[in-house]
Amino acid sequence: MFFSISLLAGVGLFIWIGKTVGWQEIKSAFLVFTGWQGLVIFGLTSLMMLIGNWKWQEILKGGGTNIPFFNLLKAYLPSFSIRFLAPIVLVAAELFQGYALLAEPCSSHAFRPAREKQKNSLSWSKAMASVIIDRVLEWTANLVVIFFGALFFLSIIGLPPMRLLIILGCVFLFFAGGIAYFYFKIFKKESMTKIFGKIFNHRLNDQPLEIEREIFDFFRPKKMAMWKGFGLSFLRAGIMLIRTWLLIIFLGKNIGALSSLSILGFTYLAIMIPIPMALGSHEAIQTFAFNSLGLSLGAATAFTMIIRGAELLIALIGVIILSRLGIILLKKVLFKESKNKNNFQLLIISQEKERP
Repeated sequence: MFFSISLLAGVGLFIWIGKTVGWQEIKSAFLVFTGWQGLVIFGLTSLMMLIGNWKWQEILKGGGTNIPFFNLLKAYLPSFSIRFLAPIVLVAAELFQGYALLAEPCSSHAFRPAREKQKNSLSWSKAMASVIIDRVLEWTANLVVIFFGALFFLSIIGLPPMRLLIILGCVFLFFAGGIAYFYFKIFKKESMTKIFGKIFNHRLNDQPLEIEREIFDFFRPKKMAMWKGFGLSFLRAGIMLIRTWLLIIFLGKNIGALSSLSILGFTYLAIMIPIPMALGSHEAIQTFAFNSLGLSLGAATAFTMIIRGAELLIALIGVIILSRLGIILLKKVLFKESKNKNNFQLLIISQEKERP
């Protein structure tokens, strides 16, 4: 239900933006984008995904687990697809990412012996801790980009319209407050799960506390894996900045690095709003940003559509992997149930034979 509502809201916003800007102007800006330019944007988008997967691999290495890069990619891409296509379903992508990491289909036959050696070191707690750490590192880099991009943007145009300022400001403060609270508790080495357990009057088992211990262990200043994680997070953001800058140039507009940083910051803000593919919300935000920076409104909509198209292609690859993984897991579950049923029947038969 929530997915349908958010999708309909996004479609309605997208249509309104199209009518306001003018579909012909959007088409003219979009046609400037030729084939080789599209390949460049898709290549940079793919590079972003590979760096994100590399970051996750380094996080797992920091926890004592080494999984081959492409085996890990089989869990990373489907989780991106869920996050991209259904952001309203909170933590669904994270839960899948942690579960897929432990699922047998994630490792190929070529790596099966190494995988078996890792079973003792890779637990559900470690898997989920790695996913949470991955998201925290990514949003830390995103919020830094938003902050400095907003500073530059405000130094040029001043304060935006009050409604937009309130909406974007609240979204930013919500995420920034959450990240700041997380790092404050990490620094003080105070349990967050126990606090939430008291708030909801729920007795915690050992697993949430174990996940928290794994996270605390990763965020130690002397731990090299933490600095690698931060470095790769900002490297990924840097690739997104290059993609933003090049795409605007491809659309025939002159723009500097700091203006591109502002545009990227608005992209991150649009992602924070839980609408599938940021449909409509990205257009609305970038229309305001492009117009304020003296760029055409048609270029703003073409910019968002091209970015969405490149990421949608990656998401579709993830959906294919997700479908294949789901079929394999379903077969595994059905086979296990059938095997258990047969074993139960054999046990009954053997007991009947033993009776006098």
